[in-house]
Amino acid sequence: MKKVYVGMSVDLFHHGHLNIINEAKKLGKVIVGLLTDEAIVSYKPLPLLTYEQRKLIIENIKGVDEVVPQEALDYVANLRRIKPDYVVHGDDWKMGVQKETRQRVIEVLKEWGGQLVEPKYTEGISSTQLVGALTERGITPSKRMKVLKRLIHVKPIVRILEAHSGITGLIVEKTRIVKNSEMREFDGIWLSSLTVCTSKGKPDTEVVDFTSRFQTIEEILEITTKPIIVDGDTGGEIEHFRFRVRTLERLGISAVIIEDKIGIKRNSLFGTSVTQHQDSIEHFCRKIKEGKRSLITNDFLIIARIESLILGNGMEDAITRAKAYIAAGSDGIMIHSKEKDGREIMEFCSRYKSFENKVPLVIAPSTFAHITEDEFKEFGANIVIYGNHLLRSAYPAMVKTAESILENKCCSKASDQYCMPISEILTLIPEAY
Repeated sequence: MKKVYVGMSVDLFHHGHLNIINEAKKLGKVIVGLLTDEAIVSYKPLPLLTYEQRKLIIENIKGVDEVVPQEALDYVANLRRIKPDYVVHGDDWKMGVQKETRQRVIEVLKEWGGQLVEPKYTEGISSTQLVGALTERGITPSKRMKVLKRLIHVKPIVRILEAHSGITGLIVEKTRIVKNSEMREFDGIWLSSLTVCTSKGKPDTEVVDFTSRFQTIEEILEITTKPIIVDGDTGGEIEHFRFRVRTLERLGISAVIIEDKIGIKRNSLFGTSVTQHQDSIEHFCRKIKEGKRSLITNDFLIIARIESLILGNGMEDAITRAKAYIAAGSDGIMIHSKEKDGREIMEFCSRYKSFENKVPLVIAPSTFAHITEDEFKEFGANIVIYGNHLLRSAYPAMVKTAESILENKCCSKASDQYCMPISEILTLIPEAY
């Protein structure tokens, strides 16, 4: 029989997929190249279902003879290995992010005289639309919590942006661009103690307790679906940390990051200009162990943030602590530095690569802002957190608006130059959200 190759993502199977399979079956033996999670996240969001779940569905569809993994958006590797007589794909990929992929398929098929067959795309239905409709209705806590671990597993680097209110949560949730045929978006939300405290007009000294912060967390949970990482400051007393972890896990938070300091909290970026004390390795390891012991699931992550470089205690101390925290059960390591050149971070990452036992590595480039995500990937980082940028950009804009009103004794210039139209603000959040 002739061999027919069909590339599919199939996050949610629908009649459009069935139409393609039926058309392919008319031509010969149908081999479905099922895109892996890694391939899918290269151009659109992480699928709801894992590769194994999607594979099980497709294997049981009448007309499918074989299912093989397609490990990239590009078909070429699979096509050269299988050498199908036909490739079948709906005609919708003539435009958009898959346009270049289509052209590559045409070129490689010429090598053995294969043919591209493009049935008319089934209008009005797509997995993306179905998933969008589902996620607009929200997400369950357990489903949201699991996503971060999947993202770390399938993405070369996970991109996180801070939010400190409902509206900023929506910005992280919905902002996306397409550049060089690549769809880019934020993978998750960072709940920073600095930006939450600052948005309330309070200093970042744990004066805003977790009871108050839980209100902000609930606001963002209600209107978003992406995984959330919470800044847990020092984690507090070990006895209190156990209960805090349980609460975050129950809410569907994916991870908490706690820093290895004790005493009254002062923001790390003050460095040694204010008095800050680092916890002992033994005590902090016990906090990690007790937090892990209190969990109900394996999906919630406790990540240890190392302050050695911030406090001037040196690289060797940071390396020693990283190994100890991993041995204690930490699910990730966050290394922090206030040096603008980023050399400390690069040295730590280089040494971290040689660890026999490693966990995901987290970086927050607040001071060394010139280092790109591609460079972080080369360093071996797994998560990059843009920790305070929405608040830092909003404050100057609001001050400029306030000064304009004072200067002109009216709001005309401010409204025209700095503000979105009233009609847009009224419809920004749909009433039926």
